[in-house]
Amino acid sequence: MSYMIKSLKVAIWFMFLTFPIIVIKVNTIENLVMWRWKNMFYMGVGVFFVSMLWRYLLERKERAGKSDVQDKKTITQTVMENPKILRIVVFSLLAILCIFPFVTDAYQINILTVALMYVVLGLGLNIVVGLAGLLDLGFVAFYAVGAYTYALLNHYFGLSFWLLLPVGGLMGAVFGVLLGFPVLRLRGDYLAIVTLGFGEIIRLVLENWNDFSMGPSGIANIDRPSFFGIDFSLEQSTIFIYFLMVLFTLFTIFFVNRLQNSRIGRAWLALREDEIACQAMGVGRTRTKLMAFALGATWAGLMGVVFAAKTTFINPASFTFLESAIILSVVVLGGMGSIPGVILGALIMILLPEYLRAFSEYRMLVFGGAMVVMMVFRPQGLVSNFRRKYSFHAEDERFGQ
Repeated sequence: MSYMIKSLKVAIWFMFLTFPIIVIKVNTIENLVMWRWKNMFYMGVGVFFVSMLWRYLLERKERAGKSDVQDKKTITQTVMENPKILRIVVFSLLAILCIFPFVTDAYQINILTVALMYVVLGLGLNIVVGLAGLLDLGFVAFYAVGAYTYALLNHYFGLSFWLLLPVGGLMGAVFGVLLGFPVLRLRGDYLAIVTLGFGEIIRLVLENWNDFSMGPSGIANIDRPSFFGIDFSLEQSTIFIYFLMVLFTLFTIFFVNRLQNSRIGRAWLALREDEIACQAMGVGRTRTKLMAFALGATWAGLMGVVFAAKTTFINPASFTFLESAIILSVVVLGGMGSIPGVILGALIMILLPEYLRAFSEYRMLVFGGAMVVMMVFRPQGLVSNFRRKYSFHAEDERFGQ
């Protein structure tokens, strides 16, 4: 009963606040004032039921937090710990990805290619944010560095995609180290502000240095990737870049997974949990942070090269802060530190807006509401990363004597 009273108060207050917007409409041509009382009624009923649902979910979350759920395994953890199930899931997804371009059109292939690019970008940012705990709001700068590395060297010197692909990744790593040095002593909000400024500096330089980057006009007629000198048509190139991104995604998942379980990966996790304790245990803070920035930026640089080759045109407007926000949202939505979570977050963030173009006016509203709901009810992300447990067993009596 208390829920109903509280929700009723919220509905009445919301109707009062929105009264001038949803009820009163002035027709300036005929000098008439129209009173749309039905809109206020619909608004009140909608807010009432949404408030009821919100309070019910909050109470359910509190009850779940008080109950003992530590021993319950999630679906992701069950799959990851069972090699047979994991093998079946992986081979099934690979089969679907291999068949997909031959049963659909070029538009669908392009959408999934972009989604796979954001999977790789999300996994790269996951190294910095999810593993090392360094909030980077200027990740798009390394993406732009890779794209302009390929575009400029291809435009002026005619160098090929395959030659410049590692160069783009290397340039991203170099800029990652250049960013890492000034921010070694920063953390939290201060680190976020500096990285945001770094991303904006790169974009403004590219936009205003006309002699170097051609300014806002951008660079056009960038060569698409070839294969052993074989030039593809537009349709063949679309399919080729799609399979290239599938291979990139598989390699990135394998690399990041192995990296997460390595010595440097454990050092990143320690740095994320407690920087002072990490230093006390003998882990070098400087080297650890620089490795995180450099490796994360490497994947952004590689994807920048692929982006430039795929679109054949780039300009500074493609590398705004919104791109950094989308990549960060992929990591946060999926689950920081979780590889399956980042993959799922990228697919949701990229595919859903494309398939909901019929609701284009409300897409950002839905996106904002979904993020608020996620932060309240699922702050750890859709697929949270689980902690590994190590157990020690007594020595066998045969070997203990």
